[in-house]
Amino acid sequence: MKFKPISLALAAAVALAAPLQAEELVIGTNGKPGNPRVTGAEMFGALLEQASRGKYTVKVAHSATLGDDRQMLKSVRLGTMHMTVNSDGPVAEIVADLNAFGLPYLFSSLPAAWEVLDGPIGDGIAAQLNEKGYVVLAWWDNGIRKITHTSKAIAHPDDIKGMKIRTPQSQVTIDAFTALGANPAPLAFSELPAALQSGVFEGQENPLANIYSSKLHELTPYIAKSNHKYEMAPILASKRWWDTLSTEDQAMIQTAMDAATWYNRGVFLIADSELEQKLIDEGAKFNDVDTAAFQSATAGAYDKWAGEIGDIVPSIQKAAAAAAAR
Repeated sequence: MKFKPISLALAAAVALAAPLQAEELVIGTNGKPGNPRVTGAEMFGALLEQASRGKYTVKVAHSATLGDDRQMLKSVRLGTMHMTVNSDGPVAEIVADLNAFGLPYLFSSLPAAWEVLDGPIGDGIAAQLNEKGYVVLAWWDNGIRKITHTSKAIAHPDDIKGMKIRTPQSQVTIDAFTALGANPAPLAFSELPAALQSGVFEGQENPLANIYSSKLHELTPYIAKSNHKYEMAPILASKRWWDTLSTEDQAMIQTAMDAATWYNRGVFLIADSELEQKLIDEGAKFNDVDTAAFQSATAGAYDKWAGEIGDIVPSIQKAAAAAAAR
């Protein structure tokens, strides 16, 4: 009967000698390779693998391979996906206060938006999402946006009347373009190039980083520097999964995400200055717009959304103004 303790000792020795199996975390996004959502997620993965000494690896499921934004949100809530780099429109369907961040001409710069996102207003929205089964790991950027068209420059609201324009799945964006007299319709970002190529839309709106990474300028070469709204990309983790982690692992993952957040934000901060010339070199035609006319035409969105989501609208206006003044 001596074989039993010998066998146990051998098994213990093998267990100690065997490398630990890394746990693969999946983070889903609709961005294509080269998009800041994807490169930011890849940066997060590299940082976490180093910090965890190989305990965790990260698979970046890009190009909506695991579903569009709404489908990924459902997967995260159910715990079948660890994390998603999502869009503010679909997330605002879960917590309506998030719509306030997409109001037209709210933020004068990206740093002003970050200050508000990282302050009490962003914390309050994160708390609401936590109650819905999500953990907000970060607020990433999805840029300050421009309008593009297949065949003409957009300089004044009159130029956009009747335009068939693709918008993200964001009601506040749809409201703004409806006020401008356009015919907006939402569509998943992954389906946008094909829709433009087939003529379903005459144009779209996105930050330059998204336009360049998805080659949208090849389909809509006229780019109006409208800077009409800011969008963020919320990074949401499954609360079901998150609550199973140790405090130490939660802190490690959060630290890696914090570092990747500043990488993502930095990419968007420098994108407009760097990408404009690249896009011009590849045939894009830029023009300025009558900003005052666009602001006036979309001002009604503030009254509508103040009626729907209440005090957060004047609160975010005040916070945005204070951030811009600093």
